[in-house]
Amino acid sequence: MFKKIAIVIVVALCVVVILAAMKPDNFRVERSATIKAPPEKIFPLIDDFHRWDAWSPWEKRDPAMKRTHSGAPAGKGAVYEWDGNKDVGKGRMEILESTPPSKVLIKLDFIEPFEGHNTATFTLKPEGATTNVNWVMEGPANFISKVMQVFMSFDSMIGKDFEAGLANMKAVAER
Repeated sequence: MFKKIAIVIVVALCVVVILAAMKPDNFRVERSATIKAPPEKIFPLIDDFHRWDAWSPWEKRDPAMKRTHSGAPAGKGAVYEWDGNKDVGKGRMEILESTPPSKVLIKLDFIEPFEGHNTATFTLKPEGATTNVNWVMEGPANFISKVMQVFMSFDSMIGKDFEAGLANMKAVAER
């Protein structure tokens, strides 16, 4: 009996490793929203980390989270570091590119609970009386993240947070 259980466990592990190895080496999560406001009103909400507390889906998950702002007050060179509970972890963001009022490129480094080095890009495109806001996060998928992707979808998991953040941003910008 023990031998049969051991064989089943080894086969299951092999299947997980094979499925993980077949996952792509990079990931990309993307969501968009249409906001009834000009890009000039929305852009500062993204370009200034001090204003993220008004819309970021992670800000309210840990009211005791430690936040540090450094570098430029906003735009290129602005830095935001956080250290929070298990729901928000620990990490650092830095704005690498700021093109008012259409694009913000952010270097996103997660330290805990899992290390990850990604980029987040926000693009704003005016469309008449509205603005299409597009939020993309992408980066390399190491082997551990590939194993995790066998059991859960990064797109579904992170995408829900992006949708909530964009809905919050829409509410703030349309006030």
